Amino acid sequence: MELRLATRDIAGYTVVEVRGEVDVYTASVLRAKLVEVIDRGAGNVVADLQRVDFLDSTGLGVLVGALKRLRMRGGDMSLVCDNEKLLKIFRITALDRVFALHGSVQAATATPPAPPAG
Repeated sequence: MELRLATRDIAGYTVVEVRGEVDVYTASVLRAKLVEVIDRGAGNVVADLQRVDFLDSTGLGVLVGALKRLRMRGGDMSLVCDNEKLLKIFRITALDRVFALHGSVQAATATPPAPPAG
């Protein structure tokens, strides 16, 4: 299955909508999009995973890498996920303690983002 990505800005957040499967074959596409968004100056990113059918360890690594990149620049990243199979992966890997997880884009963007540190 292919991976489709779209971005939009909502209330100071850059939302990256992810559709399809994030695995060893498609993770590089997601990585490139997240790096592009961050390098363009996005400080607060929301990865919308509501339409992700599958996420493997390579995909998790891409998300963690983007979070580290953002935090080095004083930003942050949260995830939107309502799929119990994916939520279980975040709990098992303890990444539910690393990422703020939300059930909807609206919930993720409801609070104004913190200003960049620095």
